[in-house]
Amino acid sequence: MRKPEELTFTAHDGVALFYRHWPAVHAGSDKKAVVMFHRGHEHSGRLQHVVDELQLDDHAFFAWDARGHGRSPGARGDSPGFAASVKDIDAFVKQVSRVHAVPLANIVVIGQSVGVVLVSAWAHDYAPRIRALVLTAPAFKVKLYVPLARAGLALLYKLRGNFFVTSYIKPKFLTHDVERIRSYAEDPLITRDISVRILLGLYEAAERVVPDAQAITLPTQVLISGDDWVVHQGPQREFFRNLGSPVKELVELPGFLHDTLGEKDRPIAFDKIRAFITRVYAETQAPPSLLQAHRAGYTHDEEQRHRQPLSALSPKNWGFAFTRLSMRTLRSEEHTSELQSRFGISYAVFCLKKK
Repeated sequence: MRKPEELTFTAHDGVALFYRHWPAVHAGSDKKAVVMFHRGHEHSGRLQHVVDELQLDDHAFFAWDARGHGRSPGARGDSPGFAASVKDIDAFVKQVSRVHAVPLANIVVIGQSVGVVLVSAWAHDYAPRIRALVLTAPAFKVKLYVPLARAGLALLYKLRGNFFVTSYIKPKFLTHDVERIRSYAEDPLITRDISVRILLGLYEAAERVVPDAQAITLPTQVLISGDDWVVHQGPQREFFRNLGSPVKELVELPGFLHDTLGEKDRPIAFDKIRAFITRVYAETQAPPSLLQAHRAGYTHDEEQRHRQPLSALSPKNWGFAFTRLSMRTLRSEEHTSELQSRFGISYAVFCLKKK
């Protein structure tokens, strides 16, 4: 069992966030690292078993307590916004690379659940030159079960501002591992609340990143839990299909609940992850060139689709027509008002001169 160092790093806004560092057992001259991002409600202390059981002794491991979780500051289950949390990820990975002298190209990122959405948005928006992504049980669409729950939360958020909801998830719906169930229920650092600001931001980020996953070209492994009660599997598969990486792998784990890396049969998942990480180091590939992206590829195809004329009955077509009419009408009214104003001033000057 590796013993972690307990450290802090400075986030993008100057706040000190907590993280753990497990040094490599057999560090070579070419340093390697795994950076882990925990599930919603959890913290880095619950990832000790991943460090021990993944058996990558030549890798240092790092894991943060996300803002508002574990031993990091902030209201429990909250942050200034989803985009702010993505910026925190960028600051953390850069901290690992700079302070611990690990090249970005030797960093593998493992995300779980809500952590996957944060990591995916970071990979999409920041295009980091890391080695690979391993994404388990992505929370691209949480099962809310209550009809119109999201619409209702969005309306209340507009009316009253940010507020908190409590997770309905019981530990027994996360894993079949009795010890993990017990430790989750008794852990005082588990954060069962989540702010509506973050919950809505989670949905919005997923709806942006999943259809545009072609922009993510990093080697990526996606693990799907077959009996997941917490999140929908459809967006997970759509994300994998859309990934732009030439190196990608989908692993489906029948019978697994949402806590993929904390399940009773997790050695199956760890074997898959270990094999994938070993492979991406063995098969060194240059980043895909985008110099011809304006002539071929998904961005070119998207641009060509946008060039196609809309149907006369398309709601978007009517929307654009209304916007054009409004702009012409408002411009005409503003022009008339300007002429009247100028004429009034000129007439008043004329009258003064006559006097």
